[in-house]
Amino acid sequence: MQQKTKKIKSVVVENGFEKEVEIEVPVGPPASWGDPKALRLLGKRNTRPDGPDKVTGRARYASDVILPGMCYGRFVMSPYPAAKIKSIDLGPAERINGVKAAVLLLQPGADVLYHGQPVAAIAAITPEIAEDAIRAVRVEYETRPHVVDLVKATNPNAPKVRSDVPSNVQYPGGSTKGDVDGALKSAAAMIHETYEAQTRLHCCLETHGHTVKWDGDKLTVWASTQFVTGVRDEFARDTGGPQNVTVITEHMGGGFGSKFGRGTEGIAVAQLAKKANAPVKFLLSRAEEQLANYRGPGVRAEIKLGASADGTLTVGDVKVWNNGGASNANSPLDQGFYIIEPQARRVQRWGVLTNTGGTAALRAPGHPQAAVIWDMALDALAAKLNMDPLEFRKKNHNDPVRVAEWDLGAKVIGWNRRQRTPGSAAGTRKRGVGMGSATWGGGGSKSADCTIEIKPDGKVRAYSAVQDLGVGVRLYVQSIPAEELGLQLADVEPIIGHSTFGPGKGSGGSTTTASVAPAIKMSAVQAREQLAIVAAKKLGAKPEEIEVVPRGRFQVKGSPARGLAWKELCALLPPSGIKAKGDWNEASDLQASGVRGCTFVEVEVDTETGKVTVIKALGVQDCGFVLNRLQAENQVTGGIIQGIGTAILEDRRMDNVTGRMLNPNFEDYKLCGSFESGGVNITLDPPYRTLGPEERGIATIIFDNPTGKVSGIGEPAIIGVQSAVANAIFNAIGVHVKEQPATPDRVLAALASLKGGRA
Repeated sequence: MQQKTKKIKSVVVENGFEKEVEIEVPVGPPASWGDPKALRLLGKRNTRPDGPDKVTGRARYASDVILPGMCYGRFVMSPYPAAKIKSIDLGPAERINGVKAAVLLLQPGADVLYHGQPVAAIAAITPEIAEDAIRAVRVEYETRPHVVDLVKATNPNAPKVRSDVPSNVQYPGGSTKGDVDGALKSAAAMIHETYEAQTRLHCCLETHGHTVKWDGDKLTVWASTQFVTGVRDEFARDTGGPQNVTVITEHMGGGFGSKFGRGTEGIAVAQLAKKANAPVKFLLSRAEEQLANYRGPGVRAEIKLGASADGTLTVGDVKVWNNGGASNANSPLDQGFYIIEPQARRVQRWGVLTNTGGTAALRAPGHPQAAVIWDMALDALAAKLNMDPLEFRKKNHNDPVRVAEWDLGAKVIGWNRRQRTPGSAAGTRKRGVGMGSATWGGGGSKSADCTIEIKPDGKVRAYSAVQDLGVGVRLYVQSIPAEELGLQLADVEPIIGHSTFGPGKGSGGSTTTASVAPAIKMSAVQAREQLAIVAAKKLGAKPEEIEVVPRGRFQVKGSPARGLAWKELCALLPPSGIKAKGDWNEASDLQASGVRGCTFVEVEVDTETGKVTVIKALGVQDCGFVLNRLQAENQVTGGIIQGIGTAILEDRRMDNVTGRMLNPNFEDYKLCGSFESGGVNITLDPPYRTLGPEERGIATIIFDNPTGKVSGIGEPAIIGVQSAVANAIFNAIGVHVKEQPATPDRVLAALASLKGGRA
């Protein structure tokens, strides 16, 4: 039977000239990541190649770009949450010495929908002059009634947020499965509670923005973005096509779902730079960042759950209101459950508009909110049944991987230390243990490619337009070719974040690695196949007889003496070297979608002050084939830290009277730090031990789910954390903090509700 072949592209030299040709090579077995035990680099704890640049300050962000004659941009923002713009006069600002450009972002007659909405933008030769200039702009507003509270906005008599829709309550919908009313009547135990998960801000440490420069009709953009090629395409609307735009993101400082597009600041900076005939840097101030950007939605839910005496979850009746601000939002809770499904269920859902900023994806969009609400309801019902909440979940869910993760997490955290009866511990400082669960996709898509270039001197460069949001993409661009070619990490130079390198995947949905890694793998396979052709010709063998061994040596299988060292082989290449290009489509079986995870937390609650201290947290997460174990563990650790902040600190406060955000800063909008997260990483390796009662910190377990395929891990790591903290507080004090986050005032209010209103 004749062996199948495939065509790959290579470069040959004929009559002194290089030309690209197609070469037929044998078709081998489908690409795979290989036996984890045999891999030298992948699956190990490798450090990132950009680490030294970041800690020394050599890494260049959009804010680090300094260009000759550069100006600085600032927003003129509305001081009102609801108004119509009657007039705008930019003249007083434009007459200030040093102001080079001013543009309108809203026209007279336009509606203002929230406090901090950008109205105009200024560019000046210094940031200080720009600050003075925005205060000189004269804007005449016709103020209107506003509503910033979710519940008040649902009132039929509430001020209408937007003139283009008939009501603040949008997109009503729902579904029913089974006899819900009958199941509620026959339930042996039932709860009827209302829970609310808060709106959160993205709080990127590097604020949104760009530095731009026009050269005629050509535009170069140094962007803080999680989608290089997407931002290029948006700026292309001003330039006549993407061929006129170059977007560069060498490094970026966080996005969490908020930096996919160029944003209002991108629209403004392109116009300002064109008008000023000078480069302009427009990186938002912290106040602009907190006020003028989208944020994650809040969710409020009224839940009735019922179960039979043996703990079977028989019924759920759920009403969901999603707080979308001036835009619209939804939540995974819109389906009426999260992971664990009642036998009969009814869900009614609405999106609610308020005079606050609109919504955008925020790390696992909607899932932490849905999870904390649903997990609190499950624990409340388990308590009514006098049933262990873990056993209650296992009674109603039988996915073997998830159940194994639950059991492992319970063993390691010391689940047996929890209060059998919530709130039964003695003393004023009460300990509790809780759990939460997560589900996510994390699969890849055909949205990125990679090019590998090998020169006659042996230098290897791997190029991809993808940016590194924080998942360590540079290391994958470096380590996958190094593994395939038998090289060390330092032998491959990873170059990313430049729109001219071809399609680049947007960093969202935990799909980046599952999209980019297969493309890198296929590029590396093609490079190896091209090198095997060159080696085979020199060694008098067939390409399929060539194998690669460490240090980049290509040799004939079974004949180690017949081989070429890396530099010997590369010296045989044409003067321009070789290039190999691969994409995800050729390697779709290298990635998979569908991961699970859970978080277990132990807390201590001071019942006199209401302060919640997280003693220890454990994340158990699967992600298929692990490309780098150190980065996977760090992703889970980072998710837990962010989740702790969500659970006990992060709380956007709005003033009902003025409609203004009261804490658009990092002084009053609290983020999780080392004191709140325990400050210590606990190392766990198989066989996993039980954490001691007084151990403090964060532990992670990357659960082996041997699919042999890559899936994302960045977002599921955060989902169950707020749930676990909320349920640990319930276990400690005997009552849930139903309005999240669990700040001291809300903890004390919850305790007061147990005493008939007496604190």
